[in-house]
Amino acid sequence: MKKLILLHILLALSFSCRKRLDSFLFNPSQLDQYQLDAYQGELTLDLQGAYGVPDSMIHQLQWDVQLEEGSAKMSAIYVGDTSQIANDTVILYCHGNKDHMDFYWPRQKLYANTGGLGRYGVLMFDYPGYGLSEGTASEANMYTSTAKAIEWLSAHGLQKERFIIFGFSLGSAAACEVAGHPAAYAISPSKIILEAPFASAEVMIQDAALLSMPGSFLVDLQIDNATEIKKVEIPLLWIHGQDDRFLSMHSHGLLVYVNKTLGYKESFLVPGGGHETTPFVAGYQQYIDRINAFITL
Repeated sequence: MKKLILLHILLALSFSCRKRLDSFLFNPSQLDQYQLDAYQGELTLDLQGAYGVPDSMIHQLQWDVQLEEGSAKMSAIYVGDTSQIANDTVILYCHGNKDHMDFYWPRQKLYANTGGLGRYGVLMFDYPGYGLSEGTASEANMYTSTAKAIEWLSAHGLQKERFIIFGFSLGSAAACEVAGHPAAYAISPSKIILEAPFASAEVMIQDAALLSMPGSFLVDLQIDNATEIKKVEIPLLWIHGQDDRFLSMHSHGLLVYVNKTLGYKESFLVPGGGHETTPFVAGYQQYIDRINAFITL
């Protein structure tokens, strides 16, 4: 009888933790339209009017994509000159786990000003279930939408030597997946930037729970950046706020960084930086100058 009760408790905890981890990893919000600078909701950063981009450089895009559940529409924003993608260096920004592109719009503007306005093209996209992107938020669909964004860049003439992939938080999984399996994508990146990456779903469970059981009991996700990074040979820039309480620098980012043993790597650790606030705490200009220095090395 006691064993049966314990089993029921474990199953209830498993269901509860699965729901909690699902919202922890995928926490989308949907929109009727993107408002960008006019958006009045919560933002990842407050640029206080700095680092703007003219309307002529902003291109809202929509593509058809084939997801696990069928065909869907996918939304993206490109900042730059779409006619010059074949000649420009482009940053593909894979955003974090919450909300939509309006929330991350300040970051896209910041990256578009890296090295001076227009130095780099910047493509950001919403994963399925986020913003105006249709479909279900899932690990597989996130990778599929990332592949679609890369296909679009390839179709516009982007080549490997000018392709930078940047993964923030949840987006680090998409970036590591691409960099770790370059032959599976239309273009492979020449460099990878990871900001506040997480080590794996397993580590996340162990951080969040006191249960003495494997994370695989609680979650089916296969995300494991700490393993994927072992395959990555291209240069890595790791950025992390030392006071990140969402994804600990020590239990997540450091493990990813240490496990990259192939090729060049460097770190940019920011004392006092939190999960979202690292660019602000570091100083916006110092932050993008460091990114620019890495891209141009």
